[in-house]
Amino acid sequence: MIELKNVERSYKTGHTETWVLRRIGLTIREGEFLTIMGPSGAGKSSLLNVLAMLDDGWLGEFWFDETAVHKLNRKQRADLARQRIGMVFQSYHLLDDLTVAENIDLPLSYKNLPAKERQGMVADILDRFQIVAKKDLYPNQLSGGQQQLVGIARAVVHAPSLLLADEPTGNLHSTQAREIMQLFCELNRQGTTIVQVTHSDENSRYGKRIVELRDGWLTRDELFATNTPEVGAK
Repeated sequence: MIELKNVERSYKTGHTETWVLRRIGLTIREGEFLTIMGPSGAGKSSLLNVLAMLDDGWLGEFWFDETAVHKLNRKQRADLARQRIGMVFQSYHLLDDLTVAENIDLPLSYKNLPAKERQGMVADILDRFQIVAKKDLYPNQLSGGQQQLVGIARAVVHAPSLLLADEPTGNLHSTQAREIMQLFCELNRQGTTIVQVTHSDENSRYGKRIVELRDGWLTRDELFATNTPEVGAK
């Protein structure tokens, strides 16, 4: 699905250039559940921003299926991301002046879909995530776990090929975190390719593969035999 070749990213401050990604080569196959780990400042979020097509200041090659992302302009990348990628943020990024249902509908508003079809898709995802009763509430009326659930519902309502998650359980208590990770496992079993950034060793065990970054370099790439910790495990 994804292939990165010699991807690099740096930032300039005055006459100083700081490299946050160095010669990254990475292949992500369709249906994988990949975890990106590493200490603070290792380049994890920078790599996720490249994959999400939110950053266009990098060098190298980025292939998404047969599409050469490195040859696309900003608008073309944004269009591709809207069609194929869902993003889950640690800080939720819900719009405060929209209800739960309106927040979830947002990705669908970029597609050329009839209003009735969009309403049906939102209704289906509300039911699937068991948040029908919250549909008319606003984000500030929800708990942190509920807001994150809405954020994930919004990310997957348009059935993206790739789901990217940046510290998806960082603000949640342990029970909520396990519920979110078990939900990710279910989405992965249904065919969604998932890439998560996390500091959590427990969260990493839900994935099938770990890559580790240090000082912008990819220093580890390891497959796991299983990716399903026991449900309800403490």
